Amino acid sequence: MNSTDKIRKKYNRAAKFYDILENPMEMMALKKWRIELMKELKGKVLEVGVGTGKNIEHYPMDIDITAIDFSEKMLEKAYAKAAKLHKKVKLISMDAQNMNFPDNTFDVIFTTCVFCSVPDPILGLQEMRRVCKSKGKIIMIEHVRSENKILGLIMDILNPIFVNSYGANINRKTIDNINRAGFINVSVTNLYSDIVKKIEIINIK
Repeated sequence: MNSTDKIRKKYNRAAKFYDILENPMEMMALKKWRIELMKELKGKVLEVGVGTGKNIEHYPMDIDITAIDFSEKMLEKAYAKAAKLHKKVKLISMDAQNMNFPDNTFDVIFTTCVFCSVPDPILGLQEMRRVCKSKGKIIMIEHVRSENKILGLIMDILNPIFVNSYGANINRKTIDNINRAGFINVSVTNLYSDIVKKIEIINIK
């Protein structure tokens, strides 16, 4: 079993209780940040890592939205939410590291707390760069490894517990990965300390 299959299996297993696990963070601020991000969506939009569909209720009505995830059980939850909310969204089982979309398909791509769990984050970022239109926008809310020496070390020590439990890394250096993936026009805003960041990218090709 490769790393992608291992992570997929963990998320399939966690799907039943995933929203409960995430609820403390949602209540603290993440839901507010999600709602603010949704206001920036327009045109043909892709959500990478839709998960259980937490963002679906906040999608603007006037966009053409596609959402992908590699966990079938998480997608089942997203399907149910979309149906309950009467939201028009194309939900597709797909790996962010190998998207089945032509180059330059989407005006805007967004993620919320996804690149902690993509097995090869640089490959996933390069795929987003490929399927996003030239001068299109990529917007991400992601948690990353703290630059504080003590806190960063603690995150490194605890990381195996989180990875083994449900597949998420808490010490990803996502900004470094974005630069390594070839993006050059990157704006970063700290939302919570230096751990949760909003990242906006103009996709210059």
